Amino acid sequence: MGPNSAFAAVALPHLDAAHNLARWLTGSAEEAEDVVQEAMVRALTYFPGFRGDNARAWILQIVRNAAYAALKARAQRKAVPLAEDAEDGGAPPLADPGDDPERALIRTRERKRLDTLLDRLPVELREALVLRELEEMSYRDIARVTGTPIGTVMSRLWRARRMLLRAAGKGMAP
Repeated sequence: MGPNSAFAAVALPHLDAAHNLARWLTGSAEEAEDVVQEAMVRALTYFPGFRGDNARAWILQIVRNAAYAALKARAQRKAVPLAEDAEDGGAPPLADPGDDPERALIRTRERKRLDTLLDRLPVELREALVLRELEEMSYRDIARVTGTPIGTVMSRLWRARRMLLRAAGKGMAP
């Protein structure tokens, strides 16, 4: 197996998780694509040093670093959008063909509400929650990806969940 096929075997199974994390960190589907592309280039560059212990955490750590670099660059650019696109920067979500219109509307509204609540969490709380609840990573793997102690991961998850519950109960953002 050549180096490119070995890299593909390690990286490709984690592309969805990489895009999901990048989207939640950047708040934009388009920017997430750029972040994942940059992260994959970085991962390919550093692949010879990968020891094979946990490919998912390794890839997501690189994605996280690329996302924070993109956020820093965005803050320095201070670009002003010329037109409003779809809410997440991409196409609107497709309804489940098995749903009736009312159920699809309810599900879409619930998803938008959750997206809004998550978007308003501080980024360090949001990333911990996304990695744990959406990507189902262990506390140890989250600690590795974020470069923080496990106790910090647990604290961030507790605070994020508390803020979400409080905001959901009040009908407003955290």
